[in-house]
Amino acid sequence: MPKAIRIHAAGGPEVLTWEDVVVGDPGPGEARVRQTAVGLNYIDVYHRTGLYPLPALPAVIGLEGAGVVEAVGSGVTGLSAGQRVAYASLPPGAYAEERLMPADRLVPLPEGIDDQTGAAMMLKGLTAHYLLRRTYRVQPGDAILVHAAAGGVGLILCQWAKHLGATVIGTVGSDDKAALASANGCDHPIVYTHEDFPARVREITGGEGVAVAYDSIGKATFEGSLDCLRPLGMMVSYGNASGPVPPFDPGMLAARGSLFFTRPSLMTHTAKNADLVAGARELFEVVTGGQVSITIGQTYPLSAAAQAHRDLEARKTSGSTVLLP
Repeated sequence: MPKAIRIHAAGGPEVLTWEDVVVGDPGPGEARVRQTAVGLNYIDVYHRTGLYPLPALPAVIGLEGAGVVEAVGSGVTGLSAGQRVAYASLPPGAYAEERLMPADRLVPLPEGIDDQTGAAMMLKGLTAHYLLRRTYRVQPGDAILVHAAAGGVGLILCQWAKHLGATVIGTVGSDDKAALASANGCDHPIVYTHEDFPARVREITGGEGVAVAYDSIGKATFEGSLDCLRPLGMMVSYGNASGPVPPFDPGMLAARGSLFFTRPSLMTHTAKNADLVAGARELFEVVTGGQVSITIGQTYPLSAAAQAHRDLEARKTSGSTVLLP
């Protein structure tokens, strides 16, 4: 019987339990996938803690994986048994050796991308795609700010933005992470533990500020990110690693130069299969073309997901983390 990591109640990493699960045959529009790699993402922590409540418990968490199609249900076209696929999508359930998935959420993996890379890149890479190409379309010459520049999304954002011709400023938590970000397209890494990042951003940009701030940290960096923006700049809040952004007076945006604020999500940007496929195509092109490399900083057995969560929350990880069934 296949196994999976399930939670029976919201809480700390200790609620992640390794259990037998029943995986049935695929229904209409579904595919059964034998997973070979699972991506770890901060949204998994939000689901585990209840910040983003799951529909019902017990539940298998996880939104990203790669593997091989074992069977498809009626009405499925474009997929067949034996095909390598990857995904980054609802419904949760990726922390499993086998699972059922809506077939229209699966993307065939190209030959040049192995399974671990596929699992490491889909959610983070598709997030980077919508941030850079849809939320704020980065142009050559733009100065941008990327928080957590040595993280999984951050490393992809830095490389891709550099490829697009941007000047990339990134915040990191240590000198080692600054070196990693610098090696991956970040022109100006700022170690926030001993540097005032808004002041450094103003210094780097000659007082002008950045066109866009990509902020996955949330509460701790919100006002500082606003202070980094040029007039009419865009604040993009797409994560809550330090906790959610508290309610704020929209007058803060006016006072800082008629700023824009948005809170986008990957699920909205990939809700239509055509958008998912188009985004994946652009992501695969920059990866197979060498403009973006996917850094897998660490791997864990899937059964050790609790330790992986502890390390992620303690900021001990860098790049992408992959769980191996």
